[in-house]
Amino acid sequence: MQNLETKFFGLNLKNPIIAGSSGLTNSIKDIKELEKAGASAVVLKSIFEEEIHHETEKNLNNMVVNGFVYPETMNFLEYDDMSDPVGDYLQFIRDLKKEVSIPIIASINCVTSQSWTYFAKYIQDAGADALELNIFSLPSDSNRSSQEIEDLYFDVITEVKKQITIPLNIKISYFSANLRGLIEKLSKTGIAGITMFNRFYSPDIDIEKMEITSSNVLSNRDEITIPLRWIGIMHNRVDCDLAASTGIHDAEGVIKQILAGANAVQLASTLYKNGSQQITKILSDLKAWMTEHDYKSIDSFKGNLSQAKQVNPAAYERVQFMKYFREY
Repeated sequence: MQNLETKFFGLNLKNPIIAGSSGLTNSIKDIKELEKAGASAVVLKSIFEEEIHHETEKNLNNMVVNGFVYPETMNFLEYDDMSDPVGDYLQFIRDLKKEVSIPIIASINCVTSQSWTYFAKYIQDAGADALELNIFSLPSDSNRSSQEIEDLYFDVITEVKKQITIPLNIKISYFSANLRGLIEKLSKTGIAGITMFNRFYSPDIDIEKMEITSSNVLSNRDEITIPLRWIGIMHNRVDCDLAASTGIHDAEGVIKQILAGANAVQLASTLYKNGSQQITKILSDLKAWMTEHDYKSIDSFKGNLSQAKQVNPAAYERVQFMKYFREY
């Protein structure tokens, strides 16, 4: 019998398949189906920093008297009394914990460390098993230095870790002038895991309607290569666990990421395309592959093809195509 158990950011998971944050992890019914299909954990659909700001400001404005906020005001700003969507998010966690047995990972999408990090404690108190922060700021502002952009990660981590004791996972972007250095430094902050990488809204242009539209809402298999490269490079070089995200649509993709060094993978697009039963198929195919290659556990092949274990580590560093275009 194959043992599919793995550990990711302090959680014992029955297998490496995590349902990633999406509209499919926004209802108890859908999450129960994902659990039944075999998901080892779910990352809830993200609540946004802006939503937390909005509700906080609204509640504070309701408790201001003649422009003065009494010191006791914040004592009344308890999560039980918060209104939609903030209060609903916390109630959703409480209700969900009564319905499913797999770990529940809350998610916050944030771009600053200002005025919202207190909410992490409310998430912990509601019963979440872990928290994932999806952090990113598009490097399009020429007035912000690269250091200022990267400092955002550390500022957010510092403030959130003051609030919680549950495992903290960071979902990051691959936009960095020194990505390896950034990942190494992030892993030393006391976080339990890093997910590589977050996937963004991509603009497109409709040349008939002459307007900006969205493009490539769901990932495709070709997008696996960027997280694969960096999982492979960073395996055994960080002080936390690693998870892969984007472009993983089947058992082959899962196996590749584990061979590169991932502890777990997050799926979303393939679940939209194929339904929750895709998890069952992936797990079945994963077991068949392990049987064929005589692997008894995930740990027995995890990282076997990472850069650190390669005779030719340059395979992960190569960025030019000259060799491959020679025949063309």
